[in-house]
Formats: sequence, C-alpha cells, structure tokens
Amino acid sequence: MVYAGGGTALQRALKVDDTPEAMFDFLIRAGSPNPPIDKIQLYCEQSPEHFDWLVAQGVPYKEKFTPAKGLPMGDESLYYSGTEQAWPARDYAAPAPRGHVPGVTGMNGGRTLMEALHGQLRAAGVTLRTRVAMKQLVVESDGRVIGAMVDSPSGRKYLRARRGVILACGGFIHNRQMLVQHAPHLARCSVPWGGAGDQGDGINMGIAVGAASLRMDEGFAVAPIYPPENTISGILVNASGQRFISEDSYHAVIGHRIAYEQQGTAWLITDEGSTYQGVQDNFPLAAQSSSIGGLAEQLSLPRGALQNTVAYYNRYADKREDPMFGKSAEYLRPLQGPPYKAWDISVDRAFFPAHTLGGLATTVNGEVIGSFGELIPGLFAVGRTTAGIPTAPYIASGLSVGDATFFGRRAGRVAVGLAPYAGGGA
Repeated sequence: MVYAGGGTALQRALKVDDTPEAMFDFLIRAGSPNPPIDKIQLYCEQSPEHFDWLVAQGVPYKEKFTPAKGLPMGDESLYYSGTEQAWPARDYAAPAPRGHVPGVTGMNGGRTLMEALHGQLRAAGVTLRTRVAMKQLVVESDGRVIGAMVDSPSGRKYLRARRGVILACGGFIHNRQMLVQHAPHLARCSVPWGGAGDQGDGINMGIAVGAASLRMDEGFAVAPIYPPENTISGILVNASGQRFISEDSYHAVIGHRIAYEQQGTAWLITDEGSTYQGVQDNFPLAAQSSSIGGLAEQLSLPRGALQNTVAYYNRYADKREDPMFGKSAEYLRPLQGPPYKAWDISVDRAFFPAHTLGGLATTVNGEVIGSFGELIPGLFAVGRTTAGIPTAPYIASGLSVGDATFFGRRAGRVAVGLAPYAGGGA
C-alpha cells in the first residue's frame, strides 16, 4: 500500500478530484501535534510524480476503485485507506481516496510491489549480501561515517563506504527492552507486527554516533473491528461504559485511542444486526445477554453507565445523528434486538497488531541530524529507522511505505551524488 494523492494518474483516470493542498490539510490536521511539515509538504507536492515512478518500475495498478472500508480483496487499486471520511477529519479537508495498491486479488499487494522493485535492483546490477548483520558504524576522525563493521558466516568484516551509508533497518517493535523503555503503550499490544529484523539496530547505531531521535513513543496500534462493515453499527465503549470515538474511524485511529488514551481497555457492543457472523477470531466474546444491563453486569461496568450510553446513542441514531462523535449516517441505527454481545477489544486480549514510528531525525534528503542540530556527514536513514511522515495516531494505510520509498529515493540520489571520500582510514 502506498498513500499517494494530489492528483495521481490513477486518481485522474478514475475521475477523483484531489489536490496537494487537500492532502496536506488532511495529513497536517488529522495527525499528531507538531508534524514534520517540510516533509509532508514535499511529499504532497511530489506525490503524483512518485506514483508515476512506481508505475515505471513495473508495479501494476488497475483503473478500479472500491468504496468498501478496508484493504481491497479484489483487484481494485484505489480506495479510502485511512480516516478521511470519518469525523473530524472529513471537516479538515475534502475526502479523497488515496490508498494505491497493486491491482492483484487477495492480500498480495506488498509481494507484488516488492517483486517489481527487486527486479529493478537486479536489472541495475546491485549486489545484495544476505546473512550479513551490521553491528557498528565506523566514523573517521573528522566525524564522517565511512563504513560499517558487519558479521557474516566468514567472520566480522569492515565494509568501506565510498560515498555514504544509508540505514534502512526498520523500527524496533521486536526489541522488547527498547519497546518498554520508549513506547510502553505499544509494549502492551498483543501482536508485535513487523519484520524479524525490526530490532532497533539502525536507530541505536545512529544514536551511538551522535544522531538525534524523535517521537520514540509513537507507533501504529490497530484494532480491526471491520470488515464486515455491519459491525460499525455497534458502539465502542471504555472501562467507564462510555463511547470514546466514532466507530467508522480508521482501524489505527481506533487502536490509538484504545492503546494510548483508554488504558488499553475497550469493548465493541453489538446487537443482532451488528454482530459478527460465523467464525470471528480477532476478538474474544466477553459477554452475552438479552439486555444491555446484563452485559454491563457481566463486564463489571459502573452502575447504569452502559445503559445511559446506549440510551443516548439510540435516541439520536434513530434520527441518523451522532452529536457526540459524528459517525457517518450510513452506519447509524439504534442498538435494539438481542442477543447483545460485548467483544473484548483490549490491547492484551484481542488481535492488536502494533509497530513503531519513532526513529532518527533526518532532513528531507534523508541526511541524519545530530543531537546538536548538525548533519552527520556520510550518514543517511530512511523508512521506519527514521521519524518520518507517519505519526501517531497513524491516520492512513500506505503512509509508511510511501514515506520509505519517496524519501529513500531522495537519500539514494544525494548519496550517489557525493564525491568519493578521500580521507584516511582502512
């Protein structure tokens, strides 16, 4: 998934009206405070060109759009991959579908994208070294990063960098010690979601040579309550028996609210029409009753709290209104008709994937910034090794891959353009 917009070729082909300004307003206002404005502005302005570049690499996209919520399971290539249509984001900017996924059936978009990019690597004659673990950056006396020490099957070796070193080592979701230290909210989530190499090595090696780190507490925490979409007609409540978000919000916005703001505890309350049908193994069934009061008692909620929440919700849902959280009218209807069920959406008991978003501070060209604001010569970082465009709450699928590929390209161009290092060293 690549989050792209501002009038990409695919958007134009499907008659989608989008502008860089609308994309910018959404990303700036719907995410966290103090976002990286310079990176977001550049990404929005050059997003159409970046999509063209992906197409030129052989990534296949089909001129098909789906209005369904969630990742397309067909071969559609464009959909609403984030929280653009949910309140309050829809008031910040005109919603537009910006989720660009390769036009293949099933959840195979990532494989398809990577096959295309790996094919370009082979065509360019790039040498890939596997079974090699980078352990330490090597720094010259003038402060320039000139290479790395790596472990390989034949022992520890020094690899000299002619122009620069680019760290693209992922985040640190699989480093339990770092997670507890920097992102304790994510440490409680049941599913550390990321590549096995997301151990924080790139971040730690950068910090070891003086790099600054940003937003290390932030991450992506997702509660996939849909599909199916009928479940969005239910309501999410916290340990006080109160709603805390619009249920049609993007998965990761819901997950963020639960993990960071509700002490990790929440339930989805459904009735006969909004319940999961068939086998449902993402969330355990916590309670079932013929009455809302029965659910509240089984969940040990404060006396009368859930009943008052449902009564208020039903009063306005009957008018297709949600004055508290602005849920879209298409998902609004009163909760009525047993059996009533409570599904446990808590971070430690549900299927609750998470990964990290914090990392090294970088310029728009991927140059690593030191703790005193200076550039560390010869050192670059991209993707989740950096604190890039994605912030918490994570507001749209594809922002991370878009960030990694877009700023990865820029870092590569700048590094290649550097003059070969003429200093000392081995």
